[in-house]
Amino acid sequence: MKLSRFRPVLLDSLRGYGPAKLTGDLSAGLTVGIVALPLAIGFAIASGVSPTDGLVTAVVAGFLISAFGGSRFQIGGPTGAFVPIVAGIVAMYGVGSLMVCTFMAGVMLFLMGLTGLGKMIKYIPYPVTMGFTSGIAVIIFIGQIPNFLGLKLAEDSPKFFLKMAAIFKALPSISWMTLIISLACFVLILKWPQRYQRRVPASIVALLAATVLSWMFGLDVATIKTAFGDIPRGFPGFSFPEINLGTMADLIGPAVTIALLCAIESLLSAVVADGLTNDPHHTNQELMGQGIANMVSPFFGGIPATGAIARTATNIRNGAYSPVSGIVHALCLLLVMLVAAPLVGWIPLGALASVLMVTALRMGEWSEFRRIFRVPAYDAAVFLSVFILTVITDLTVAVGVGMVLAALLFIRRVVQVSDVLPVNDSHPSNGGRPVWADESWPEGVFLFRIQGAFFFGTADKLETSFRRAGEGLRVLVLCLEEVITIDATGLNALESLEDRLRRAGGHLVLCNVPKAVRRVLDRSDFVTTLGTDHVADTIEDALEHARTLLYEDAVRQNAAREGAQ
Repeated sequence: MKLSRFRPVLLDSLRGYGPAKLTGDLSAGLTVGIVALPLAIGFAIASGVSPTDGLVTAVVAGFLISAFGGSRFQIGGPTGAFVPIVAGIVAMYGVGSLMVCTFMAGVMLFLMGLTGLGKMIKYIPYPVTMGFTSGIAVIIFIGQIPNFLGLKLAEDSPKFFLKMAAIFKALPSISWMTLIISLACFVLILKWPQRYQRRVPASIVALLAATVLSWMFGLDVATIKTAFGDIPRGFPGFSFPEINLGTMADLIGPAVTIALLCAIESLLSAVVADGLTNDPHHTNQELMGQGIANMVSPFFGGIPATGAIARTATNIRNGAYSPVSGIVHALCLLLVMLVAAPLVGWIPLGALASVLMVTALRMGEWSEFRRIFRVPAYDAAVFLSVFILTVITDLTVAVGVGMVLAALLFIRRVVQVSDVLPVNDSHPSNGGRPVWADESWPEGVFLFRIQGAFFFGTADKLETSFRRAGEGLRVLVLCLEEVITIDATGLNALESLEDRLRRAGGHLVLCNVPKAVRRVLDRSDFVTTLGTDHVADTIEDALEHARTLLYEDAVRQNAAREGAQ
């Protein structure tokens, strides 16, 4: 681990920084701060914590992600990706354990960046990412139905089927006034002209209109204040979360899930920013910044945070130049907490539900469902499995099963394109002509070509080829020219084959061994055991050595017979 890896992008961005760039950052930061306000509150409520916790997260984590991250434009804060996992942790272990879990995830993220493991995130299959993103969107949408309709739930549960049952039971308690306000806000956000969206976000217009109407006419609708009490003006102080040693082991799994989700979403957001600006981010520094944010935020009551794609794109479109815009966004939200926090309590829950429902509709990868029959069946199976499991179980299970399923299906594909084939009298690389055109084929010598990856998924094919050769086998020549990699299982298969051949009085000869494979064979001392003369450069050399081995065997056999006489 090298601390020299730690170099926030903010430091480089401030070189040549002047009034024009500051103006762009101030404008973008203020706009994103306004956009982030309802989302920070909404995602906190959807996660089962207080609105204040969401605002604190947007302030602390948003500031630290911009100050220590690896992208010039990343905007951090609470996002929809964490809603199901946070709600599950709060329901099962309590808010205190959530803080511990968030801190643990932050440590993992920082170490991932410090050790250079950030690049490994790109190996998470696309169907897995799209599957849980769409599943999360469904969870958010369904979770907001009670507030959208003004229902009074007798009981609530983060479990899909229990939640749906509770919603159906509560339908008679629907508040028509809440429904009217919710629908009006929902339509307004969807239909708001795009040309106005940049300067006057639709979500803010909807929330302001609903709040003013509700306050002016004294409408009987649920608000943040009636549901959670007054939001205190000010910023919470530093405090240590309560640690329950009995649940620490149980929190490791959720912490890993939070860390992975944070890494995936933040890097996806950074990649989107790269495409919009042609300014590449620093992957490992971004993860270290995310780690710092998630380690510090819990001490002020914050929840998990990551880079937010929509807020980052808004930041760029409004003229951001550097991470200063993200810092301004955090300070803007801090100002709301210090000055106007009580006013936030008047926002109707139905209007807030509309904002989150539209967000869910826009974050879901619905086009993937239309492509199911046009993509490979394996990818469709992974996507649907992760999507369904995210909705009906939880994100930890969905991601775990999705990764295992994707890995197994990938192994199956590699096995299908890897093989051990007999070479009778021609070779594709020689244009179909015999590789030993002027030579006779020695009796008892068999030549096989291994194609693709020689690993645990294909090693058994070598055993099948060995049995295919039959009792007449004297020398087995393996051409490794087309082997792209070999693992411990493949190496063990070669060692086992060589031992069995030697015990039976036969020989193993290798030829056309690629450099990468040869390094593995040398490190394991297999070449020393086999004998360097048993590793030939070409098939012709291997056949010549096979003839030599057959001749030496014949001489020994004749000498043994003469000695016996």
